[in-house]
Amino acid sequence: MSATPRPSPASGESREARESDSTTAPGSDPATASAPAAAAHESAGASGAPKRTIVSWALWDWGSAAFNAVIVTFVFAPYLTSGVAADSAGGSSALGLVTGIAGLIIAILAPATGIRADRGGRHRLWLGVNSGLVVACMLGMFFIKDSPEFLWPGLLLLGLANVFFELAEVFYNGMLTRISTPTTAGRISGLGWGLGYFGGLVLLMLLLVTVIQPEVGLFGATDEDGLRYRVVAVAAAVWFGVFAIPILIFAPREAVSPAEARERESMFSFVTRWAADFRHLIRRIVALFKTDRETLKFLAASAVFRDGLATIFAFAGVIAAGSYGFDGSEIILLGVAANLVAGVGALSAGWFDDRFGAKTVIVVGLVCLIAGAVPIIVSGDKTVFWIAAMWLCLFVGPVQSASRPFLTRITPPERAGENFGLYATTGRAVSFLGPLLFAAFIALFGFQRAGAIGIMLVLAAGLVLMLFVRGGAALRENVEHVRG
Repeated sequence: MSATPRPSPASGESREARESDSTTAPGSDPATASAPAAAAHESAGASGAPKRTIVSWALWDWGSAAFNAVIVTFVFAPYLTSGVAADSAGGSSALGLVTGIAGLIIAILAPATGIRADRGGRHRLWLGVNSGLVVACMLGMFFIKDSPEFLWPGLLLLGLANVFFELAEVFYNGMLTRISTPTTAGRISGLGWGLGYFGGLVLLMLLLVTVIQPEVGLFGATDEDGLRYRVVAVAAAVWFGVFAIPILIFAPREAVSPAEARERESMFSFVTRWAADFRHLIRRIVALFKTDRETLKFLAASAVFRDGLATIFAFAGVIAAGSYGFDGSEIILLGVAANLVAGVGALSAGWFDDRFGAKTVIVVGLVCLIAGAVPIIVSGDKTVFWIAAMWLCLFVGPVQSASRPFLTRITPPERAGENFGLYATTGRAVSFLGPLLFAAFIALFGFQRAGAIGIMLVLAAGLVLMLFVRGGAALRENVEHVRG
């Protein structure tokens, strides 16, 4: 990404930005009309954030794959449900309960947390605090042995890590407006997503050949007492911690007004502050409905299609094992390949985003995802599944990556944390849709692959909602309107 020449305004600038640049209020002076946008660009780093800042920001995504890919998806959570729990069904049920409670906590905390960050200028501080807490929870997983009495302590650590990780992402995503402009947000976001996928790939491969596959892995890791998986948790924690450090050093300093400084000094009651911020959140949602429905429509659409994306990853391994006969090593290799292909997709999507606009990338990606689920429904051949799975992964990355810059472009920098808090909350609010429809269609048709129909419906619903979200000049108009 850093080697890609910056496109000229005539050819490489975001279509949304180019259209909005030519849009001014009737009778207004173009220089005056562009002042709010210029101010937004300046506060977001219109002069261009230093390359080390952008790379440091993206490296957090690279490191965070240790939590998403290793702990949540492919290694530690399956260890809890199949190796620690007395039976896999009970372990899976308990995992679902803890994950649901964590999601509820996130839905309650994330928006008010984002508001507090915006008002206090503390994105870097709270990104560091929450990232550190995630690492601490991961380190604690070393003490979870493969015995049923360790199931609930392990699930507690996983649930807490989920909460802290989602809160960290609110602050991390909120930084994007401060290190990018509307014409570079797509590439920078794509760089982050791409490095995230490649980070997961690299770490999974390293752990596979050094800890998981050998009879005696690094540090004497064997299957006794689940030591192999406990060592993996520590390795993942170190990986995340190391790559989270650069952004804490090189993140842009945020100016704090005297009024904000006095507000900091008067904050002695966390509960009171949180309640006030949550009331502000409710007023914000009402205000969005009245004055900024494009942002509200996008939050609703993205909540639905992001749940479909999450369901693809959540059940890919389940379908691979249950319908196509994948063993444990093959599932990990599937995860490695999925991260590689999704990373390529996310990196390439940044260019398409800045060239054609985030909405176009999202819509085309969703159409391709819906089409890619069809072969899984109709065929039980393992080769067909591999091809379909890689096709799906190729477009999951672009849709995920394009969502952040789309919201960035319609969000004033001073409300970044607040809107990304809403982004996190809306995503959690409908997180039951994909799994519920997946299970319903299996029950209806009697075979596991039919669950993909449920995923298709969720993606299709998100696509329809996204079609009603305006792109183009509406992006800049939203920022100017909200700031005004």
